[in-house]
Amino acid sequence: MSGHSKWSTIRHKKALEDAKKGSVFAKVARKIYLAVKQGGGGDPEKNPSFRMALEEARSVNMPGDNVRRAINRGLGVRGEGDKDKVEEVTYEGYIKGGIGIMVTVLTDNKKRTGGEIKMIFERAGGSLAGPGSVSYLRQIESAAKIKLEKEIENEVKMILEKIKNMDETVGLWTNMENYE
Repeated sequence: MSGHSKWSTIRHKKALEDAKKGSVFAKVARKIYLAVKQGGGGDPEKNPSFRMALEEARSVNMPGDNVRRAINRGLGVRGEGDKDKVEEVTYEGYIKGGIGIMVTVLTDNKKRTGGEIKMIFERAGGSLAGPGSVSYLRQIESAAKIKLEKEIENEVKMILEKIKNMDETVGLWTNMENYE
C-alpha cells in the first residue's frame, strides 16, 4: 500500500518535481535578466548572451510568461509581484595554501548570500577577504604552473562544487584541470 492514499503519494512526488523545475527556471530567469540588463536590450540578434539565455530557457521548457517577466525586469519594466532587483556581487577570499578564489553570484539578498559564501570559506579553513584582495592577482601574468598538494586540490574542488550548487550561482569557471 502507498500509505494513507495514492493521491497523497502523487502530491508529494509532484511537489518535489515542481520545486526542482522552479529552481531551474529561477536560474535561467536570472541569466535572462542579467543578459538583457548588461547586454543592452532584449533583441537576440544584437545581444548574444541574451540569445544563449533564451536557448537555455527553451531547452528547459520554461514558460513564455516567465521569460517575458525576466526580460521586462531586465529592461526596467516593473510588473505585479516583482521582487527587489537582482544584482551581481563578487566575493573574494583565500583558503588553505594561500589559494585565492573569486566568486561572482546573482542575488536579490546580498546579506544572505554573503553569509552562505562566508560559511563555505570558513568550513574549508579559509576566510573572506576585502574587495580587490584577490582580483589584483588576475592582472599578474605568470607562465609558471602551480603544484597543489592532493589534499588542498581536493579541498578546492569541494569548495567549488559547494559554490556551484548554491541557488544564486549562475556559472562557475575554473581552470583546475590546468594545475598539476
